[in-house]
Amino acid sequence: MINYEQIRLGSEIREVRKARGLTLNNLSAKLSCSTAYLSRIERGTARISELLILEISTALNIDKNWFFPDKLGVGPLEIAHVVRSKNRRPLSGMYTRSEAELGFRDELLSSTLSGQCYLIMSHFPPGAGEPPIPQEGYVFEGEQHAIVLSGEVELKLGDETIVLRKGDSFSYPSMIAHRFRNRAAKEATMVWAMSPVRISW
Repeated sequence: MINYEQIRLGSEIREVRKARGLTLNNLSAKLSCSTAYLSRIERGTARISELLILEISTALNIDKNWFFPDKLGVGPLEIAHVVRSKNRRPLSGMYTRSEAELGFRDELLSSTLSGQCYLIMSHFPPGAGEPPIPQEGYVFEGEQHAIVLSGEVELKLGDETIVLRKGDSFSYPSMIAHRFRNRAAKEATMVWAMSPVRISW
């Protein structure tokens, strides 16, 4: 019988490990389990004890409760798949770059990181003018789709600079160098769909 909760937990441990720049061997060296067993956990085929999840959370420098978000609802499917706005999990703390360097703060909208894509909401604080030094764009395999919910966001896509306003949306392969910032005087928000799943920046 498929244990979807084990699959979800294992996938999220894998994504956080990768975001921290650790290999399976690096992480297992800090734990009381073998690399092979950790690999099984990440694939969702092995059970994980409370003690081991605490070890993993400590090694990944993350609160263990992040892996067990509050889930509210009546039926089991609602509880498993619906994320209430007050229960969104922060993502920015996972990234190797700070919020100040990135220029935005992210929240996970999806109920899990174990699928083929995921949704996030980005909050861009007010900004103005040019950054102090030119910053290179991000490039990685996959694709990104988004819509601006509020405010104004400047997208640097390849050699082009594009201003996006409320209601504007876009899609592009993420192998094109890209970077975002908010030049307006009020916060901007954007919802993203990204594939494949990755939370390392």
